[in-house]
Amino acid sequence: MENRLLVDVARLKPGGETFEGEVDIIDLDEEFVKPFGGVRYSLTAQLFGAELLVRGRLEQDFDLVCSRCGRDFDTTVKVEDFTVSVEIAENQQEADLTADARESIILTLPTYPVCDEACPGIEQKAAEPPADNRWAALDGLEVNR
Repeated sequence: MENRLLVDVARLKPGGETFEGEVDIIDLDEEFVKPFGGVRYSLTAQLFGAELLVRGRLEQDFDLVCSRCGRDFDTTVKVEDFTVSVEIAENQQEADLTADARESIILTLPTYPVCDEACPGIEQKAAEPPADNRWAALDGLEVNR
């Protein structure tokens, strides 16, 4: 699997073109956020003079830890409106979109991932206060009046 998202500007059709695939560009060293598989993309690229406009969709599967209950769960992060504009030099053969795609995916990750909206969180057991036995010694005391 490729590890860079490149657009071949030299071979791009005049009206633009759509391309799809999968690249391995997310390499996080996080304990609670683990990507698996690659970033799947469906993009349309079009050249406007010295500017390359790329629009489309990105998806990446992740293994996350629920911020409520602490269990692992899988989810797919989707960027439905990925858009990037790249200035192209006169003799430039390709445009590297790796950093832009990676940033879009990472910024779309949930801040507080939840396995299910109905997740109750960690089960809290109501602890009963310990018995107060300080006065127990006085229970058997007889008082003469």
